Amino acid sequence: MQVTQTSSEGLKRDFTVVVEAAEIEGKITDKLVEVGGQVRLPGFRPGKVPMSILRQRFGKSVLGEVLEGTVNEASQSVLEENDLRPAQQPKIEITRFDDGQDLEFTIELEVMPDFEPGDFSKLKLEKQVAEVEDAKVDEALTQIAGSQKNFKKVARNRKAKEGDAVLIDFVGKVDGEAFEGGSAEGHQLELGSNQFIPGFEEQLVGAKGGDEVAVKVTFPENYGAEHLAGKDAVFDVTVHEVQEAADVEIDDEFAKKLGLEDLATLKDNIRSRIQEDYDQLSRQTLKRSMLDALADMHDFDVPPGMAEAEFNSIWEQFQQELERSGEKLEDQDQSEEELKAEYQTIAERRVRLGLLLAEVGRINNIDVSNEEVQQAMMAQARNYPGQEQQVFQMFQQNPEMQNSLRAPIFEDKVVDFIAELATVSEKKVSFEELTADPDEQEKPKAKKKAAPKKKAAPKKAAADKDEGEKKPAAKKKAAPKKTAAKKTEK
Repeated sequence: MQVTQTSSEGLKRDFTVVVEAAEIEGKITDKLVEVGGQVRLPGFRPGKVPMSILRQRFGKSVLGEVLEGTVNEASQSVLEENDLRPAQQPKIEITRFDDGQDLEFTIELEVMPDFEPGDFSKLKLEKQVAEVEDAKVDEALTQIAGSQKNFKKVARNRKAKEGDAVLIDFVGKVDGEAFEGGSAEGHQLELGSNQFIPGFEEQLVGAKGGDEVAVKVTFPENYGAEHLAGKDAVFDVTVHEVQEAADVEIDDEFAKKLGLEDLATLKDNIRSRIQEDYDQLSRQTLKRSMLDALADMHDFDVPPGMAEAEFNSIWEQFQQELERSGEKLEDQDQSEEELKAEYQTIAERRVRLGLLLAEVGRINNIDVSNEEVQQAMMAQARNYPGQEQQVFQMFQQNPEMQNSLRAPIFEDKVVDFIAELATVSEKKVSFEELTADPDEQEKPKAKKKAAPKKKAAPKKAAADKDEGEKKPAAKKKAAPKKTAAKKTEK
């Protein structure tokens, strides 16, 4: 095998590889002998099939297999002998080959940059921390109380309106016959809550205590109970009383209804949960300042292909943001050329930081265990109540999905490693300061002129995220099954 390096410019490397025809022919013969010992052809004993017939029957398929294997082996040998670490999958192209002729192919690749991570003990970082104020606890407590509606009987027997609750008995009938699951006594129904099938609650608006109402409805075609789907029904409803919403008393009894000992314990729990959110924000701001410091500390070339791929991703997100906002490229406060230059710089920064964190992890043997990935998979599965097993299996069967969990865990472990080496001081700040956008704080105040044109900001990559962004809200638990009068889940 003859290897010639044809180009070495920056991080790009080009090679031409020639494998002699005799070596290719030897591999083909060896493979055909192996095939001949396995196949059964009429008129020949196993292992006794003539080479000419083997070439005629299996020559093309064996040739393709041999060429692929030879190219792969030769390419790997070139990388190892030249001590090269490809930044991306090398581009390989066969430039010459005919039966009985030498095999010639080219390898084009970009290699990982050679750099030394800086001395992290010289890093001086500031971690913003905030304590939960009593007002925040009271605010959260009020929100919880607001979600726990408390109804009481109206002082005078007035007509029910939307937002009220009615205490009712009801019996549902189809074709004059009561059906299973269509009856209840002493049921409290909030009007406007959409707990029951469409049309039911609306017909009770205006009813008073003591009224009897025949509620006529049609079950949806997709109703859960097939024997009721699409059927017309009449519910004989007796209204016992109309109830109006009353303010919830925030006291020990309220806390006990939520499963806690007393109000003080409830407040402690609320404070603890808010503090967890604050601590996460503190970690995110520290990570962001660390990445800024690391970007200032390191300056090395990045593989052009990786930078280009990152830029294309940013530019695509930018265009999607424009489309969502209804803006146009010409509406921006920078030209297309200026925007692309800015986003190219952002792309290179992201790639550089990603390579740096990966190298720090490699040098210091930082790894993500299978157990950590399993825990992350279970955490993801818990976001889908009732479907946990299916979601977990989906992650198990999809290596790419597992890698999407592995990458941020690895990054966090590297960030923690660097933070331990750095000098980190704490600064107490308010919640507003903790959640403020640092980019906005650094911007000079604009003079009062016409409002500047907006620029759609690209979403940030893993190693350069805006760590202050909110996480999506967790999905709610599935509601318990409802009676036949109640509508099915949409």
